[in-house]
Amino acid sequence: MNAGLKYILVAAAVYLGAIGLALLLVPAQFGVDAVPEDPSSELISLLRLLGGPLLGIAVLNWMSRNADPSAARNTVLLANLVGFGIVAANDIVGVFGGTARDLAKIFLVVHLAFALAFAVSWLRDSSGSRGASSLTT
Repeated sequence: MNAGLKYILVAAAVYLGAIGLALLLVPAQFGVDAVPEDPSSELISLLRLLGGPLLGIAVLNWMSRNADPSAARNTVLLANLVGFGIVAANDIVGVFGGTARDLAKIFLVVHLAFALAFAVSWLRDSSGSRGASSLTT
């Protein structure tokens, strides 16, 4: 196992786990400057609903941290690349379009760093892994 990849997976697991827990436990406070002062119960329920999948991805990353190169590990890396890449793209649009809250600038840096780290890891893993070709079959 590549030590750098292990640290990336652990960092992503901790990050996504923290966000997932925050969305479940304190959704209005987590959404500072994005959630109204008196949010509807439907909005709070929606925010909480998003916390569950983030916790699931956090567990997947945590459990994959010691995995040997394989098609399954490549899939985990690609899924993280897609997820963080889409979120980073959304952050870019919001920050540079002027529609995002100020805190989004920090999230942009974090999400872009994760997207780049997973892109490099996935490219390295898929080029050197015997399991990479089995993803297409």
